[in-house]
Amino acid sequence: MEWKRRTINVAIQVLPEADGRVKYELVDKAIEAIQSTGFYHQICPFETVVECTFEDLPVLLEKVHEACNNAGTQRMLSNLKIQVDFHKNVTIGDKMEKYR
Repeated sequence: MEWKRRTINVAIQVLPEADGRVKYELVDKAIEAIQSTGFYHQICPFETVVECTFEDLPVLLEKVHEACNNAGTQRMLSNLKIQVDFHKNVTIGDKMEKYR
């Protein structure tokens, strides 16, 4: 399954709650976890887009959730968008090139 080792794009939005409210400082912990992976990423106002492989995705998600849990998140809603091309890599640069 060669496609699982190709680069994909994953948009990750987390909405961590503590004390009944979404806490932006907990979102910062999720972003720090993404940065710690070394995967190329782009932080956007509503989500962070990450380049990784499909095989790396479970590890990435575990790091994000564990970081939020360790920071005091009581509940968390995670929204994902995953773009896969079964024949070639998917990159952030390919989509953003015309806007630079």
